[in-house]
Amino acid sequence: MQKIYTKIQSIVGNVVSVRASGVRNGDLALVGDSYANVIKLDNDLVYLQVFAGTQGVSTTDPVKFLGKPMMVSYSDHLLGRIFTGSGVPKDNGPALTENMIPIGGPSVNPTRRIVPKKMIRTGIPMIDMFNTLVESQKLPIFSVSGEPYNELLARIAMQAEVDVIVLGGMGLKYDDFLFFKDTLEKSGAMGHTVMFIHTAADPTVECTLVPDLSLAVAERFALDGKRVLVLLTDMTNFADAQKETAITMEQVPSNRGYPGDLYSCLASRYEKAVDFDGLGSVTILSVTTMPGDDVTHPVPDNTGYITEGQYYLKGGRIEPFGSLSRLKQNVNGKTRSDHRALMDCMIKLYSAYRESLEKKSMGFLMSEWDEKLLKYGKLFEDELMDLRVNISLEEVLDLGWKILAECFEPNETGLKTNLIRERWPKDLESE
Repeated sequence: MQKIYTKIQSIVGNVVSVRASGVRNGDLALVGDSYANVIKLDNDLVYLQVFAGTQGVSTTDPVKFLGKPMMVSYSDHLLGRIFTGSGVPKDNGPALTENMIPIGGPSVNPTRRIVPKKMIRTGIPMIDMFNTLVESQKLPIFSVSGEPYNELLARIAMQAEVDVIVLGGMGLKYDDFLFFKDTLEKSGAMGHTVMFIHTAADPTVECTLVPDLSLAVAERFALDGKRVLVLLTDMTNFADAQKETAITMEQVPSNRGYPGDLYSCLASRYEKAVDFDGLGSVTILSVTTMPGDDVTHPVPDNTGYITEGQYYLKGGRIEPFGSLSRLKQNVNGKTRSDHRALMDCMIKLYSAYRESLEKKSMGFLMSEWDEKLLKYGKLFEDELMDLRVNISLEEVLDLGWKILAECFEPNETGLKTNLIRERWPKDLESE
């Protein structure tokens, strides 16, 4: 039997407290007409965060505990739909109430997991060739405000070879939300996409729910045999929402005011990435903006200990130095025989190009080798690093050989002779 309490002890920000018994952490409740969830228990004092905010809530409003956690509908009817951070339709479509599943559950038992070994093709050369995305991987995109990280996520959503895309937006500008919506609808990718969107104008509590909603739905799709890619933006906004809640709860702050359990908050979400044996998989690619381009900021710093590498987005490009997919060796030895050797060769030469570019900027005399490197670096940046490029891995590898042949003699690349005989373009000679 659901008990109703009519004496609210306190109202602070979006959090109310009431004395009640038989309540569990994470349970749903109704405060007046607004949904709330239990975020802290202190003996019989229960703290609830109200989804719609506490404006208009009085201390005499009824509080009814529903005896169940926050839940979301799961079915194929989710595909093509857009919801708010509390699971309410945002696309003027019908509410979905069938097959409700709880959110925020534990990560998958390690015995159900298998070693990641399948590549996710994105059509982006700097990912597919140099830092391959692997199924069940969890990778952040470290960036700063102003970089086109949402454009990058939209491009990945359009081009990634997966069955389902789950897009979770946190603290988005309304223009960014419309950009995602319009881009995916025009490309046709919306048909296999589910969106959970929290905009900057929405209640803060909904921001904290977006990852849990997204990952709960993704996990069920994976159990049904689907390859699911979860795209989250921006996890720094998620952490800031957790920080705001912690301050409201008068918790002792940790580094830069973030809650002491920030690591656990992030890890419990990222660890939902999984590859089920004989079923589907959940892969997580998230944006983490770095205030002041500071990688030691608590959010990127904690994230780095959880994830399996990172992509750095700088100057509108995925930076080859610093970006790392630690699981790429699980798959890029099985793609094409020249993948690893060509990848290593091109990055080595690009590093030499950076040195020549620095010498040129300082006014040093350029040698013939420096001029070759400068030509190579320009081609590398224009044809491989441009995020607008959308070509298959095989086309990228062929293009890599073409760029090398346009700039160097075969013996200048450091590649093995047998590989050069097999792959070097016969119709191109270096100038």
